[in-house]
Amino acid sequence: MEILMIRTTARALRGIKAILTGLVLFLGGNALALDTASSLRGIVVDGQGNSVTNATVELRNAGTSLQRNIVTDASGVFTVRNLQVGDGYEVKVTAPNGDTVSQEGIALDLGKTTNITFQVQPAAGMEEVVVIATRGLTQVALGPNATFDLETLQSAPAINRNIADVLRRDARIFVDESRGDINAVQCGGKNSRFNSLTVDGVCMNDSFGLNSNGYPTERMPFSYDAINQVSVEMAPFDAQYGGFTACNINAVTKSGSNEFFGGFFYDFTSDGLSSDSLEGSDITLGDYDEKRRGVSLGGPIIKDHLFFFAAYEDLEGANLFSRGPQGSGAINEIAVTQAELDEIVDIAQTLYQYNPGSIPSSFDNEDEKLLVKLDWFINESHRASVTYNYNDGYNIVPSDGDLDEFEFSNHLYERGAELTSYVGTLFSDWNDRFSTQIRVSHLELDNRQLSVGGTDFGEIRVELDDVDVYLGGDDSRQSNKLYYEVDSLSFRGTYDMNNHAITAGFEYESLDIFNLFV
Repeated sequence: MEILMIRTTARALRGIKAILTGLVLFLGGNALALDTASSLRGIVVDGQGNSVTNATVELRNAGTSLQRNIVTDASGVFTVRNLQVGDGYEVKVTAPNGDTVSQEGIALDLGKTTNITFQVQPAAGMEEVVVIATRGLTQVALGPNATFDLETLQSAPAINRNIADVLRRDARIFVDESRGDINAVQCGGKNSRFNSLTVDGVCMNDSFGLNSNGYPTERMPFSYDAINQVSVEMAPFDAQYGGFTACNINAVTKSGSNEFFGGFFYDFTSDGLSSDSLEGSDITLGDYDEKRRGVSLGGPIIKDHLFFFAAYEDLEGANLFSRGPQGSGAINEIAVTQAELDEIVDIAQTLYQYNPGSIPSSFDNEDEKLLVKLDWFINESHRASVTYNYNDGYNIVPSDGDLDEFEFSNHLYERGAELTSYVGTLFSDWNDRFSTQIRVSHLELDNRQLSVGGTDFGEIRVELDDVDVYLGGDDSRQSNKLYYEVDSLSFRGTYDMNNHAITAGFEYESLDIFNLFV
């Protein structure tokens, strides 16, 4: 018997790192990584293409009544940072000669800078400001990337209710569907364990490396209906990125607005809706029902100032098992007869007073998700956001699942996890040039692996001519426990200087792990 009990505390897992990206030339297309926010940059010029200084710019969000007032600098440039992603933005520019124009329906993408150019006609000519470029995007960092907005998320055939259903639309991303519903995301051909996943700034990676889906939980740990935008960065050239060698998947959730909005869904399937034949041969499936349902709601708590969004989703599903004895009609008939299995059961019950369980065909599983988000517009210059996320789910899975092996139901085990995370972010714009972000987050994961038949009877392997038959609790689930906590703190400040930006920051992360394996 081997006993492995580990308790580690890794302080500053990625180190306490000061980030200084240096001078970044906006015109060169290299914007700063803003994680959960977006930015807007504009240039005001006259009819000859000369910069217009001291033009007044008013930015407003129709949904939240957010309003920012700034003026252009000596280069005719203005930049607004720390903005929520999404559409509904309006910009009004007033030139020094009094000419004005409004641009509505401006959409901002996650981590990207939207560029707009305004041209002011001479006072002797047409006295108006004309928008000559409504939208240009500067990417987060040099390197291949992709962004999927809310319209794409809502229109995509996301039958699995997983962001992998959307990410697969990019040819550089492959979703491995060869292992059931794991749906591992592979960027550039790399294993999903080399990815990084953040949700509203919280890192939701599999910090211990047990899962093949890249998540710390059995399924995506947040509701699909909670997502506002998703961006994927592959090999970004930016000091603010780290913790991955494949791709960084960054999701930001929806926020409330002055208007109430929401939705609900329900889907159902069962063995009666499944085929009873495979490639012309009759097959037998276990009896099962599967139901998924969810609801989301967002709106104001205090109009123009405090907003909420919440999304709940649950699954009552089933894990199906394809192995069975010869002549059973199972998808995979193993080289063992029903008579041989009956003899093994009889010996176990007669000699050892142990019931090894049934021949598994289907077992129930469950999954529950809840996300609650609050957005507080403190004043014109400061905004705070707090997100709570909860997920608890499990699957019933085989321990020895090869086609030359057979398990009775008590040899299966429940693999599940309960995740809880909190994140708070303060976005501040101290003046027209200097902005900051402060983020604090905490994540807890309680992983469980429990033998279906308990641990009072050890694993027994019966070796037949072509098949090994297992009964009793499997040898890796006698005492198995994993729990870890991740705490992080980050600060980032950005100073805009004409066509350049200087960013400096500080990031701290700790990982505390408890692991028991007997």
